[in-house]
Amino acid sequence: MSEHTVLSTTKLPVTIIGAGPVGLAAAAHLVARGESFVLFDAGNEVGANMLTWSHVRLFSPWEYNMDKTARQLLTSHGWMAPNNSDIPTGLEMVENYLKPLAESPEIKPFIHLNAKVTAVSRKGLNKVKTQGRDNLPFVLHALKNGERILVEAKAVIDATGTWTNPNPVISEGVWTAEEQSLSKQIFYGIPDVLGKHKDRYSGKKVLVVGSGHSAINTLLELGELKDQVQETEIVWVLRKSKLKDVYGGQEQDQLAARGELGTRIQKLVESGKVKVLTPFHIQELKKNGEKIQVVGFLDNEWVQIDAIDEIISNTGSRPDLSFLREVRVITDPALESTLELAPLIDPNVHSCGTVRPHGEKELRQPEKDFYIVGSKSYGRAPTFLMATGYEQIRSVVAALAGDHEAAKRVELELPETGVCSIQTSSCCESEKNENLAVKTDAGSSCCSPVTSPAASKSSLGDDH
Repeated sequence: MSEHTVLSTTKLPVTIIGAGPVGLAAAAHLVARGESFVLFDAGNEVGANMLTWSHVRLFSPWEYNMDKTARQLLTSHGWMAPNNSDIPTGLEMVENYLKPLAESPEIKPFIHLNAKVTAVSRKGLNKVKTQGRDNLPFVLHALKNGERILVEAKAVIDATGTWTNPNPVISEGVWTAEEQSLSKQIFYGIPDVLGKHKDRYSGKKVLVVGSGHSAINTLLELGELKDQVQETEIVWVLRKSKLKDVYGGQEQDQLAARGELGTRIQKLVESGKVKVLTPFHIQELKKNGEKIQVVGFLDNEWVQIDAIDEIISNTGSRPDLSFLREVRVITDPALESTLELAPLIDPNVHSCGTVRPHGEKELRQPEKDFYIVGSKSYGRAPTFLMATGYEQIRSVVAALAGDHEAAKRVELELPETGVCSIQTSSCCESEKNENLAVKTDAGSSCCSPVTSPAASKSSLGDDH
């Protein structure tokens, strides 16, 4: 490798993929470090994924939803920060924070929208070749407005998130032809039940799948719709062995808006407006005329639910690794998370879904200067915090800038852990003493969350 090639590589920009909160925070940190960058996003505007749940109000206040360095950059241009204690909607997050950040003169010229990255590679080498690899630039292959473009970079930060890659309804996690054929009657995400999707669900028999806060928000809105249109039927299927595990800390929760969700969903269930089936494992979806038949096991007994008009799936999401086939990336075989994070976040081991401080060291990949950050770094684990993503970015950018001492520091500031909803374990108490913070969604079991990826939502925000 010639000296000229190495020198040229160091002058190349860092490429960020994803213009959500974590991706834009990366841009702000690179600006602060005097590093050049380009940012690609598949959407036609920043925060495009957040806008798909624009009607949903987060339950964490502004204080925990903004990156400090991004906030400093905005303030330098006369931006007026929202009140720290106010709780924004997804739309307010985009309009009052992400868009102003993206419009700042230090960032705006380097954002490319409608630009979907289709592959990442090393220049001139495929994944198999090793010699000289670390000194070669990355090449990003992208489609921008339908035109193929190539961009070279000295480092890559993948902040694409998982929101656009939902899990299937089938309990085994496998996509079936039957489920795909029913896509017009299945909504993956958080529909605007009382707004633009009202006609879709009014007077219908609606099946909600999932046990996280996305599902809770959906059910609460369907409950309000049923008050308006009595013919609306609501069926809720989830895999929890005990329904009370979903209710969380309620009035004892340190974040009032979060605790209120548990209280409200318990009241809705006890009102009889919702038919609850748990633990229910969906095995098959069948088309029956214009209706859907759902077949599965309820407490190990074969059960079928007939005459479903619509399904709303809140079963989480998974990372898209398909465009990373030519870079050396290792993920945990179970969680599909960054490998070093798996022991810290595995919900099979950590019943509280502990969010432990971590940074560049835990996020390193075999491919030098390539990082997966944000919710995508957690793979399928439901324990990601937006504030954790900001801390990841701070550490990664510091390392890329050569400030390894800053990269090693822990500067994560989070509210204290919420209370446990399962009292048979003392895990939360020990975590509280360690000043750790917790977030859970579908699949977590012990502690009420600090923030949630989708409904009364605040942590998922990495767009692609």
